[in-house]
Amino acid sequence: MTAVTTATAAPFRFFDAHVVRGERLGPSVVRITFGGEALREFACGGRDQSFSLFLPHPGQPLPVVPTWSGDGWFAQWRAMDPAVRAVMRSYTVREARPERAELDVDFALHGDGGPASRWAARALPGDCVVLLGPTAEDNKSVGFRPPLTTDWVLLTADETALPAVAGILAWLPSGVAAKVWIEVPDAGDLQHLPTAADAEVNWLVRGTGPDRREGLLLDAVRAAELPGGSPYAWIAGESGSVRALRRHLVGERGFDRKSVKFAGYWRQGASEEDLRAEALSGSASSQD
Repeated sequence: MTAVTTATAAPFRFFDAHVVRGERLGPSVVRITFGGEALREFACGGRDQSFSLFLPHPGQPLPVVPTWSGDGWFAQWRAMDPAVRAVMRSYTVREARPERAELDVDFALHGDGGPASRWAARALPGDCVVLLGPTAEDNKSVGFRPPLTTDWVLLTADETALPAVAGILAWLPSGVAAKVWIEVPDAGDLQHLPTAADAEVNWLVRGTGPDRREGLLLDAVRAAELPGGSPYAWIAGESGSVRALRRHLVGERGFDRKSVKFAGYWRQGASEEDLRAEALSGSASSQD
């Protein structure tokens, strides 16, 4: 496999953008296309490229964001009045088209009706947003970085991480073997995921309401026959599920910890503000 460089601390900045169009991809996912001349300079690194999206509160024409995007922007945002400051969420770039100044983002429509989910379900052309994203393609917000020694790739995701898996599969070159498990709420959420890789994609439908099934990803991976050699695993989605999968791969399958990239995109019962505050607190404590 082609070597991938270590993440760099590329500069980030705010990008003004607006909704160009929306497209319902299934019962649980809507794709919003953003546009704006500033997006010609949004440097997407592909794969699981993430960015911060700032949304206005109802009644606000524009999202209220910090005055700078360098170190300290998050502390400034936290210090703002929660009723005024923009709603902030992290998302993955589904596809970037800088030549057209456009960027696609797939939103999972959660049943809990969170602020970003509500916004995406009602977004109209012309609605304004702000993105905090990279100005260089090789940037620290790309997490999928398999080492040169990788023989094959394992990917797991729920619907929140589906755009990242789609980006990774689109990036993987021909000849790379990939075992993929994706959990979605509804059979109508299945998507075609183009890739040049030798990928085996397994879809798991958990259902909703009283018929909802839990632990599908862990059960499926635990029951799977996996190849030998040196794997690289990328697992993302709900934090509890991600932790359980990582324990299985490292503790029961013998994966090297350094070859398991994991990310909790969300946690049952916690907002992103809660998760960012916890991470910030943990980072500060580790420096004490």
